[in-house]
Amino acid sequence: MIDLRSDTVTLPTEAMRRAMATAEVGDDVYGEDPTVNRLETRAAEIFEKEAALFVPTGTMGNTIAVKLHTEPGHEVICDDRAHVLDWELAMTAWFSGCLIRAVPTPDGILTWKQIDAMIKPGNGFYAPTALVVLEHPHNMQGGTLYDLASIDEICDRVHDRGLKIHIDGARIFNASVASGHSVARIAQKADTVMFCLSKGLGAPVGSMLVGTAAAIARGRHLRKRLGGGMRQAGVLAAAGLIALEEMPARLREDHDNARWIAERLKNIPGIALDPEKVRTNIVVFDIAGTGLPFAELSALLKSKGLLISTAGGTRARIVTNLNVSRQDCETALRLLEEVLAPVCAPKAI
Repeated sequence: MIDLRSDTVTLPTEAMRRAMATAEVGDDVYGEDPTVNRLETRAAEIFEKEAALFVPTGTMGNTIAVKLHTEPGHEVICDDRAHVLDWELAMTAWFSGCLIRAVPTPDGILTWKQIDAMIKPGNGFYAPTALVVLEHPHNMQGGTLYDLASIDEICDRVHDRGLKIHIDGARIFNASVASGHSVARIAQKADTVMFCLSKGLGAPVGSMLVGTAAAIARGRHLRKRLGGGMRQAGVLAAAGLIALEEMPARLREDHDNARWIAERLKNIPGIALDPEKVRTNIVVFDIAGTGLPFAELSALLKSKGLLISTAGGTRARIVTNLNVSRQDCETALRLLEEVLAPVCAPKAI
């Protein structure tokens, strides 16, 4: 089975498994797990932030960040396909008591002009704005990226208005490889950043939240409230350290495979996409022209040994990852062509 549903399905490398088996551990809730402590210190160093927090999931990292920067009754601005809006079970409302102000965008990329128009004052009528969340790269829009100047402008202007910025950087190392800017430079002006160890970097579990020492100290209490006190978590942090130190260097391979797939998908009748927009490891394409509902296409492909995911409506998604070779990509394209050829063949008159 070739699994292109997501880079969350990656399996830990042999080096990660060995590190997990021999990890030095302690009780992390007491701050006594040396491997977790090393991971947090190293993450903070790489991002040039004061401190970092190891959390089980990206959702927990984003949830903690929103809570750090808001009070109940505040508004949070994000785009209308953001992960914090669509994929985190309304945690912004449930845990932080905040309303999301979703801004429609064609590609998941907000501009300062759009944000500025949505900021609400605390004047007794509105839920005042407290936080802006940027997703970089953007998952459901096919790995789209902010340019660095836009991130800087948004951060500067948001701070000028007395608000906070959080970057949902689940795949920020992919953004770094694609843009040529270090993760520290990308995140330089953000108040907090969440990134995942368990996606393209290949760790089996875990994400990180980085920010100021004061914010991360508060974040530890919030992590405990959310059930994220993992005790001897060094067995997971050991894999995370390898993911952090060794795996970013190989992400270019995933990007190249994704672009290779996109260039060939565009030639399959009934499929619509622009390969030029594929800059990381995510390929989103529209299957409306095939006439097949996604569920039917997915089932047909699964029966032949290929798994893909939906991006909503008539859009499908393929995500390359460390467990998918170029040969696997070639096989995946062949299977797509086999399934769609009878559907999209010209009809006899």
